[in-house]
Amino acid sequence: MSLEIERKFLVKNNSFKDEKHTKVYIKQGFLNSDKERVVRVRLKNDQGYLTIKGKSNTSGTTRFEWEKKIPQKEAQDLFELCEKGIIEKYRYLITIGNHTFEVDEFLDDNKGLLIAEVELSSESENFEKPEWLGKEVTGDIKYYNSNLSKLPFKDW
Repeated sequence: MSLEIERKFLVKNNSFKDEKHTKVYIKQGFLNSDKERVVRVRLKNDQGYLTIKGKSNTSGTTRFEWEKKIPQKEAQDLFELCEKGIIEKYRYLITIGNHTFEVDEFLDDNKGLLIAEVELSSESENFEKPEWLGKEVTGDIKYYNSNLSKLPFKDW
């Protein structure tokens, strides 16, 4: 079983953009957003992905994740089957020390929301925190993309 271990933070300002080494456009929808499992289809630039994520542990840090590349056309076709609420965002990759932060700048109904994630090899792993990293929101389900598709940031 493949486990994803990550921590999630709000981002204080746009200064992270000066440190980015990669920027990609992401469009994603949810075929299933049940609390026990999420099935997501994603286009990252022109590459399609199908992802299944399990329920998070009690800390919200670790959960099962399975992801496979699929053709762009298949991903586009699967968007027709998605639940209401497509997410669009730009993702910036920033390397700090031994870790790569993924900062999502949300668009449309979630515009104004900036969230950073860092993947870890264990829940207790230490990492360098950049100055633009804000409040930790790991485990707060309102910041999960599957929830942002149903209750967007503009409605908070």
